[in-house]
Amino acid sequence: MRLTYYGHSTFLLETGLARFVFDPFFDDNPASPVKARDITCDYVLVSHGHSDHCCDALAIAQRTGATIVANYEIAEYFAKKGARTIDLNPGGGINLPCGRLKLTPALHTSSIELEPEPPYGGVACGFLLSVDGKQVYHAGDTALFSDLALIGRSGLDLALIPIGDHYTMGPDDALLSLGYLRPKLTVPMHYNTWPKIAQDGDAFARRAALANYPVRALKPGESLEF
Repeated sequence: MRLTYYGHSTFLLETGLARFVFDPFFDDNPASPVKARDITCDYVLVSHGHSDHCCDALAIAQRTGATIVANYEIAEYFAKKGARTIDLNPGGGINLPCGRLKLTPALHTSSIELEPEPPYGGVACGFLLSVDGKQVYHAGDTALFSDLALIGRSGLDLALIPIGDHYTMGPDDALLSLGYLRPKLTVPMHYNTWPKIAQDGDAFARRAALANYPVRALKPGESLEF
């Protein structure tokens, strides 16, 4: 299984049967080394409605035929634009041909900023993906909350967690979250895109290592196999 980071909270996960894009933010992302036109995938996973997490979802879905998976309100919004969608809400999941996908809670806001007067975007969420015998968790934008321990009970192979502070968990809370999640490997996200969320990913990895939590901070465009 191969994970590629494109900056902010945007990842491409390539599995044996399908390709997943998490929180597509390419064209306006100052950290991304590629554009939305360079991406092909089968599923586009949108954690919430803020534009830095979904602004390229429709373009990718229309060009590739990918299915957008999001909460009910966001899925309905993109369905009305002509995209193929799957609507879920936190706690709900769906069996896909390649595995199982479940929406998890996240503590954040979610208006659909793609419109001049942003409509209600449901609640923010994360994703728990079970595929190729592995468990991958994308936390979305979230604060620290103790129910992360319930997500960790599934036995996570990989966790993607925000460390940027200001709008999400910062490094201190993110480190505490690893005590709840206990993944085999963590990749930090949602940092260094703008000055407000400037953080040192390598320093976070070193702090986590002292607590025996394996963390790898990827550079935009960098991949790992797991």
